[in-house]
Amino acid sequence: MSGLELIDVSKSYGATPVLERVSLSVLPREFIAFLGPSGSGKSTLLRIIAGLETADSGEVWLDGERIDTRSPGARGIAMVFQHYALYPHMTVRENMAFGLRNAGVARDEITRRIAQAADILEIAEQLDKKPGQMSGGQRQRVAIGRAIIKQPRLFLLDEPLSNLDAALRGRTRVELAQLRTRVDAALIMVTHDQAEAMTLADRIVILDDCCIQQVGTPAEVYARPANAFVARFVGSPPMAMLPATIAGEEAGRVCVRLAEGTVLATAVPAGELVAGTEVEVGLRPEHVRLAAPGEAGLAAQVELVERLGDRTFLYAKLEGGAEIIALEPGFGTVRPGDAVTLAIDAPCAHVFTASGAAHHPEPRA
Repeated sequence: MSGLELIDVSKSYGATPVLERVSLSVLPREFIAFLGPSGSGKSTLLRIIAGLETADSGEVWLDGERIDTRSPGARGIAMVFQHYALYPHMTVRENMAFGLRNAGVARDEITRRIAQAADILEIAEQLDKKPGQMSGGQRQRVAIGRAIIKQPRLFLLDEPLSNLDAALRGRTRVELAQLRTRVDAALIMVTHDQAEAMTLADRIVILDDCCIQQVGTPAEVYARPANAFVARFVGSPPMAMLPATIAGEEAGRVCVRLAEGTVLATAVPAGELVAGTEVEVGLRPEHVRLAAPGEAGLAAQVELVERLGDRTFLYAKLEGGAEIIALEPGFGTVRPGDAVTLAIDAPCAHVFTASGAAHHPEPRA
């Protein structure tokens, strides 16, 4: 058993369950992101791996050794916290050396490791400064460097970028992406920022309702969400969900009738979807556009226009009140309150049953 293995990990606080029988395998050198809403258990799961919380049941294994029975310091894990947790009266060099000195590591080895970590993180010129003399991004690099010099088998990052401003967060995200190629260990990052997860992670673990909802690559969780929750949660803007009814099938693929009567011929295999069943149709913004003059489509009224320079998102309501989001290239000319006609790329639509089960379109040839 190589890498990290979680087996049926459960945790409750009193009568409130937080994690229920969570199992997960992480490969050596893999970058995993834990993503989920507040209260989904992602930070609790990270702290159980680190040994800062004790699971009620289950096992944690690392490189073939069970570690949940060991103290945090004996697990071969390094953790970077949301708050840098640096000693303000110590220099960067002293902060980085502190843990190794307490562990009895030789002075020459400490010096070598600090120099190596400072080179990786490009903070060699900061080693004699104190935290108060540094920017937030530099202090976060020091916190990461303190983890690197432990030479752990696994890095745990608990929302490491959340205290940085937008510009600095973007630069530090690039640095984290470069870091993962320079360290010989797996990384697990807790984040609430989808851009961080989609940009950095090899796989994303989406948690909600005390359990894992989906594990997959960024492309998989975006293009083929496991259920309605993931479809709504992943994506910025999220997938629009329109109430509909199964109208029948055409060439083995489902046709759905929207609330205002329009029938969409999807590319979703009919399977067990029976005519008359109430469902939701999921549409990503890139599959909804402004109709060309004279083109049939859905009548809608624009409520909000989000202009991002290279693209514009139109948040609109259909007749009957269903909310939908369309993508318009460039800066766009539509304004809030405008009446528009929206064209749907029906073969890209997803279908979700009342239980939240997902039915995806067949890939295009």
